[in-house]
Amino acid sequence: MPQTPPTPWPLPVTLPAWQHLAALASEQQVPLRERLTEPDRAERLTWSAAGITLDASRQAIGSEIEQALLQLAAQSDLAGQREAMFRGDPINTTEQRPVLHVALRGDAAGGPWGLEVQALVQRELDRVCRFADEVREGIVRSASGEAFTDVVNIGIGGSDLGPRMAADALAHLAGPTPRVHYVSNPDAWALYSVLRGLDAKRTLLIVSSKTFTTQETLTNAASARQWLTDQGVPADAIARHLVAITASPAKAAELGYPAEHTFLFWDWVGGRYSLWSALGLPLALGIGGAAFKRLLAGGRAMDEHFRHAPLAQNLPVRLALHGIWNRNFLQRPTQLIVSYASRLVRFVPFVQQMDMESNGKRVHLDGSEATVDTGPIVWGGLGIDGQHAYFQLLHQGRHQVPVDFIGVQSEDTPLPQAATHHGVVNVNLRAQAQALALGRTRAETEAQLLKDGADAATAQALAPHREFPGNVPSHILWLDRLDPERLGALIALHEHKVFTQAAIWRINAFDQWGVELGKSMARALEREGRG
Repeated sequence: MPQTPPTPWPLPVTLPAWQHLAALASEQQVPLRERLTEPDRAERLTWSAAGITLDASRQAIGSEIEQALLQLAAQSDLAGQREAMFRGDPINTTEQRPVLHVALRGDAAGGPWGLEVQALVQRELDRVCRFADEVREGIVRSASGEAFTDVVNIGIGGSDLGPRMAADALAHLAGPTPRVHYVSNPDAWALYSVLRGLDAKRTLLIVSSKTFTTQETLTNAASARQWLTDQGVPADAIARHLVAITASPAKAAELGYPAEHTFLFWDWVGGRYSLWSALGLPLALGIGGAAFKRLLAGGRAMDEHFRHAPLAQNLPVRLALHGIWNRNFLQRPTQLIVSYASRLVRFVPFVQQMDMESNGKRVHLDGSEATVDTGPIVWGGLGIDGQHAYFQLLHQGRHQVPVDFIGVQSEDTPLPQAATHHGVVNVNLRAQAQALALGRTRAETEAQLLKDGADAATAQALAPHREFPGNVPSHILWLDRLDPERLGALIALHEHKVFTQAAIWRINAFDQWGVELGKSMARALEREGRG
């Protein structure tokens, strides 16, 4: 077993900045209604990078809190930990692995990780994009000599959530064929409902699995392969319909996946950070190799910002620090993310995995019990839908839930009156952020009821039910537009936010032992015939 080194830096609770923040949190907090009257607040708490603008003016912070949070990042040696990741140090200490998903979106000139890693990445990226384009152009054909009309990607977790999310977000770039379908759940209906409408002789099957031992994925893959042969694909030619994406090519070969259709990534790529790797092949098949490279370029732009921008103007750092203030000092254990762009419908489940699988940890790097609360519960969905569902709890419930709003400034959907639709969406986003921050007092509520025609007794009786406490902190993340570059930057922004919080909490964001126990028990029960 690799030995986990002792924590080289003090634990967070021992840092002067942490203690200062705890003292500030114990004081009476200035209401957001008052903070928002500061004349320069919006300008001072808004920053932009890589086509994304972060408006933090509705966070429950003042100048002294801001400075203490920035000191916390400095005292945690965030800069040193950041460079260790980019350099390829084995910062995944329990598995003694580097964490180099950032290299997957590096350019040909390389980066701190070195030219050898960059050459591996570039070679596989070229293979992925070439294969995707050849399938799209009908050069790569099925056993019957026909062009593929459909692709079925079988994976789970990071092998599914990332490419599926991005495929929805960039659906406007997809051509009529091939149509790309995703299956993750081993429930029989999930696979059947996809396959029943397809022509097997024109269907390409992708099996995405880092280890090629994942029970759920291999169960679906075996059934899908049987379906291919049952529907007339010759058994001796089935390899032309099979693609493997894996870090274990030997295991894929044992199961009959041809080497020329096997695409590689490496053990230094975690599943939840793997969209940028060959696991993005299903996405590239949908939108084309050039658009996939644009996604990588957007991620790279955010990487450069994260590495080089001062902490005070650094979007991932600010997002992370405000989250720590809410989580650790204001005792708000959940984080709501709501998107006001329908194409980002799967973004929250994607970030939910990224954040909760990374930072849902109970021990520090040295194995000692965590002395601070770590990752929040991340949840959410589409904002407009949420307004007619769980926003009631945000406005008048007993829980204080910080909110991250995500909006898109420019709309390019070719629909009559698209600009009108877009205006309705964005005015609702702004209104909700402001309403949650400001609320409405009892006196204001009574006055409004009287203005609306209620008598004094009715106004007094109804006011408690129609009062809004407000003071709910939020960010607004504005994308200039929803294209591959901005999506790539948005994903990388959240990756680096998660890393920053883990660095300050002194936890390992890059293992996921919590995934393993249930899997091993399921295998044991299966062997006992108790499935």
